[in-house]
Parts: sequence; C-alpha cells; structure tokens
Amino acid sequence: MIASVLRVFALCLLLSPCWAADSIRIGVSGPFTGGSSPMGLSMRDGIRIAVAEINAAGGVLGRPVELVERDDEARNERGVAVAQQLIGQDKVVAMVGIVNTGVALASQRYYQSARIPVITAVATGSLITRQFLPPAYADNYIFRLSCADALQAAMIVDEAVERRHFTRVAILHDATNYGQLGRNDLERALEKRGLRPVAVERYNPGDVDLSAPVLRAKRAGAEAILTYGIGPELARIANATAKLGWKVPMIGSWTLSMSTFIDSAGPNAEGARMPQTYLVEDPHPRAQAFREAWQKAAGSDRMLSPSAAAQGYDALRLLVAAIRQAGTTEGPKIREALEDLHDPVDGVLMTYQRPFSVSDHEAIKTSRMAYLAEVRRGQVVFAYDDDRKRAASR
Repeated sequence: MIASVLRVFALCLLLSPCWAADSIRIGVSGPFTGGSSPMGLSMRDGIRIAVAEINAAGGVLGRPVELVERDDEARNERGVAVAQQLIGQDKVVAMVGIVNTGVALASQRYYQSARIPVITAVATGSLITRQFLPPAYADNYIFRLSCADALQAAMIVDEAVERRHFTRVAILHDATNYGQLGRNDLERALEKRGLRPVAVERYNPGDVDLSAPVLRAKRAGAEAILTYGIGPELARIANATAKLGWKVPMIGSWTLSMSTFIDSAGPNAEGARMPQTYLVEDPHPRAQAFREAWQKAAGSDRMLSPSAAAQGYDALRLLVAAIRQAGTTEGPKIREALEDLHDPVDGVLMTYQRPFSVSDHEAIKTSRMAYLAEVRRGQVVFAYDDDRKRAASR
C-alpha cells in the first residue's frame, strides 16, 4: 500500500497539481514561503499524503482528488487574492488549509459567500469558526481541525499556575491578529484564576532584538514568560533571556514547536513547553504509520511542524468523507455532511466520531484532545508520561 501511495505522491509532486478533466478540485492555501512556511509546508505535505492514499484507493465518487495549491505568503491581502482565484478561476469545491489567523479572518468570507466549505487545518484564532454564526448568517461554512487558542490558553495557564505554581507571569506576544487574540485568551484564562500578568509586551514580526521587552518582564518580577508568536521571534525571546542571564521558563502556544524556534534558539529552547495535537514520538500505531509515510514521501526524517502535518492529513480525510457521504460536490451538501458525518473517520490524531455539528464546527473540543509537550535536546516530546500513555491508548 505504501509503495502505491508513494508513486501517486511522487506523480503529484511532478505535476503539481495533477490535472484531470474529471477530478474533484480541492484548494489548499498556506504560507509555503517566509517565516510561517514550516507550518505551511508541513500542512501541505500531510494533505498530499492523504490525497495520495485516497487516489490510490480509487478516489471519491469514482473521481480522483486534485489539489490546487496556492501560497498565501502569510499575508492577509495575498490570502484574499488566493481565495478569489481558487473560487473564481480554479473552481474548487472545497478548501483545506490556512495557517495564519489574520489570513483566515481576511479571506474566509469569500468562501462563506460562495458557499464553499473550508476546513481550517492550522490557524488557531478563537474567532475563526465564529465569524459567520447564525442567526446573522443562515449557515456557517467554516470548520476547523486545530486546537483553538481559547483551549491552548487554558492549557498554558494551567501548566504555569496549577502545575508549576507560578503566580507572576509576563505575556510576550506579536502584533499580528494571532498574537493579539492569543494575548486576550491568555488574559481571560488568568482572570479565571484571579490573576493578572505582571507585564504585557507586544513586539512586531521581524523585530531582531527583543532584549527590551524581555528586560521589562524581568524587572516586573515575572516567574515565567507566556508567549504568543511564531518561531523566529520566539527564538529571539529565548536568546534574549539567555543573554540577560535570566533562567525563566517559556510556556506558550503550539508554535514553540516550530523548527525555526528550536534551530535558532538552540540550547536556549530547552524546556520550553506548549500544547500539541501530534508528536513524532506518539506511540499509537496510526501515528507511527503516518510518520513513516511522511518520512518516505518527503525524503526526510524531520517534520518541520508535526502538528500541522497531521492536522492537514486529518482535515483532508474528513473533507473527503463528507464528499463521499454527500454524493455530490455541491458546497451546501458537503457542509451538511460535515455537520452530520455518519461513519467514523480514522485520522492521525484520533478516530473522529461526528466531529462537527450544526452548532459546533470545532473538531478539537477539549484540552483532553491535545497534549503538553516540551523541547528536550532539540526534540519536541511529551512533557508528561500520562500524556504519552493517553496517546497510546486512544
């Protein structure tokens, strides 16, 4: 099976996309260049593996699935242009992808207006699936398969306050929609425990020296730094704490797992903790099979962003299951099927049993569907043995 999957995968890489007159076109949008590209490329590779498997097994509705891939460059305006192109020119029947919260919020209104279902595979901003809720909108075409920031913030604060007993924490976040909405979620999670951050520091993407906000957090007496940003700047935070000789824990959103954080921070990344939906060391058989398929297909032992890869794979499989159940590629019928999937769908993260409903478009609903991970000797691993055991037995 793996050999046939890899042949289809290799063919798709050569043709990119695999054009076929009767194919079912599914759009894939993400940042395949720039600072967010480790997430976008990993997501895309996970989606490609799922499509290769599906097409090797005969496709869906007797037709092959064709990916129409577009680089949104993690820019909101580019995401809007990509959405318009995928809808108007490429005639996709559904969309999977979107990594950056700002891109999602700017572009998904076009899919909503065209009644084209979207499964957001990576972006985590809590507003994403709530942008088009009834009664303001008759139907919501935006679904998600990633751990929303409200859940992540609760996990981050639980780790800092409940497990590690810190009461004085600083929040460092970037100035994007992702960073600012994540900060809001962190502040709400702290407020539920009667706490406020001792410092809140905002920085711009691309800032080279983050010593000043780190120093202000230190002077405020922070016992831990809670972060919301992406890898390159997170590494600069870690490196700034080391330069100041300040041994302070970093606990943040899932992006602390990015290769651009781990590689650039080096030993200063050690011990950083973050929520994850999938880890390479996950012992479950399906997780191991996905890792092996990915390594063979990509020709690399290293996933730049494992959670993004696994979420992309699962999102595509859920979408295809909905198309199969609907028996058509009409957007409203696919949406209805997603809201009431009859058959279980085996994914990397879990076996999905009716993951969505009319009123709930989040596949990951509780923190029990994610894990707390940490950077250890340059690898992202389970922070707690209980989580490893839970992953194995799911």
